[in-house]
Amino acid sequence: MPSAGIWIRLKAFTLDYLWIFLYLCLVGLLTMVIAPSLRDYFNGPAGIAQLTGFLLVTLPVSLYFAIGDSFLFKGTYGKRKMKIQVVDGHGQPIGIVRSIVRTILKFLPWELSHFLVYRLVSLGEGEFPLHLMLIGSLVYLLIFVYILSVIFSKENRSLYDRLSGTKVVC
Repeated sequence: MPSAGIWIRLKAFTLDYLWIFLYLCLVGLLTMVIAPSLRDYFNGPAGIAQLTGFLLVTLPVSLYFAIGDSFLFKGTYGKRKMKIQVVDGHGQPIGIVRSIVRTILKFLPWELSHFLVYRLVSLGEGEFPLHLMLIGSLVYLLIFVYILSVIFSKENRSLYDRLSGTKVVC
């Protein structure tokens, strides 16, 4: 099976993010209109705010990808529309555990950036600590490496695909 190129993967990801955008609009509606008291959790201590964001945003989005890319669905909505799927080293659909590992690695920069933002908000006008600078640098480094690894690797495999023993194929 030939590897899926970066453009087809980007199109699939864009289609997936249309669904995710709709979900985020529902979360916005929930926190602004239906249950505005939920905003207090986002505005509370950094740990509570991050946990709230994780439960309402990161976890559902991660589950969408982890379950969708596994053998259960053989691809998220975007991947199925673009006729690509995530497989293991033998070309077989991946199991749920491997899909969860891949998803965790894939969204690590996203969750680290959430961690950073919540800490920066709670920091206010205080001094910017070195450990937060390092986390911010790691976020950009991971994103950069993920993108470059897809562009320049022989099979268009990202770093998270290599680490999880997967590849995206047509």
